[in-house]
Amino acid sequence: MTSFAYTNAVLFGAGQVGMTLMEQLAAEGVQVTLVNRSGKVKQPLPAGVTIVPGDLTDPAIVAHLARDADVVFETAQPEYTEWPARWPPLVRSIIDGMAQTRARLVFVDNLYMYGSTHGQPIREAMPYAATGSKGRVRAEVATLLLDAHKAGKIKVVSGRASDFFGPRVTDAAIFGDRFFQALFAGKPVETLGDINLPHTYTYVPDFARALITLSRHEEAYGRAWHVPNITVSTAEMLRLFGAAVGTPVQSRRVSRLMLAMAGLFVPIVREMKEMLYEFEEPYVVDDSDYRAAFGATLTPLPEAVAATVAWFREHLASSMKPTA
Repeated sequence: MTSFAYTNAVLFGAGQVGMTLMEQLAAEGVQVTLVNRSGKVKQPLPAGVTIVPGDLTDPAIVAHLARDADVVFETAQPEYTEWPARWPPLVRSIIDGMAQTRARLVFVDNLYMYGSTHGQPIREAMPYAATGSKGRVRAEVATLLLDAHKAGKIKVVSGRASDFFGPRVTDAAIFGDRFFQALFAGKPVETLGDINLPHTYTYVPDFARALITLSRHEEAYGRAWHVPNITVSTAEMLRLFGAAVGTPVQSRRVSRLMLAMAGLFVPIVREMKEMLYEFEEPYVVDDSDYRAAFGATLTPLPEAVAATVAWFREHLASSMKPTA
């Protein structure tokens, strides 16, 4: 495949993926504009990076923000509990706005649209068979984007990742704030399903690197790709996290009943019930298409785990400091 260079990128969203993309693109000398609702982020930004406010539900604003961009990375998303109502209108707005520009669109996606594959490796050619509300809305969004590409409205490529871990991944189902709070306190960590089953995880810096690779290859556009991932067991991830902090990790399985009880009071926990199949059967992502086309450079797993532990130590320590 042939690659092309660009000097200007716009990032819709300044969350875990957006900020990681920003760092990697800026390190390569790309001029980056971050877009979120407030036009502010907590951390200092490197040279060549600016941040502006923007309402992505307005196609005119989308078009204005993307007017000078070579590539736009769409990482913004509605609140997890609001996906069915807000995802399709947001994506339609982005499509309509991007159609007024020459910019390419790189869409940050996940695997919910496939639903349970009953332990079979998840491949891009599989049908969108999800039965839950979040899976169905991800299928709708994916179809909207690729149909817009086929119709010639926009040029888009989707990069699909599995369950995240890494720096900034504070709200993950497994390896987020709750996990590290328990880990650093020497308490049992909460897990879902059978921790000994194979499970594919995505290290966010590797995901960002793969998205940038997709953005630079003309032949990548017009389809979805499963980015390179790491398939181990959750038990092995726990062992590696224990090694990184210097103490074995004890775990406590959260049953369906416990999850349902917690969901009565915590809406985001209630939403997790739909995705439990990921942890109750082998959950393995086939990323061979991407590897064959572009190769794969993945962070060694112990190194990724160590970087994640270091980030969460600083993050949780700073969040505990009293404010003036």
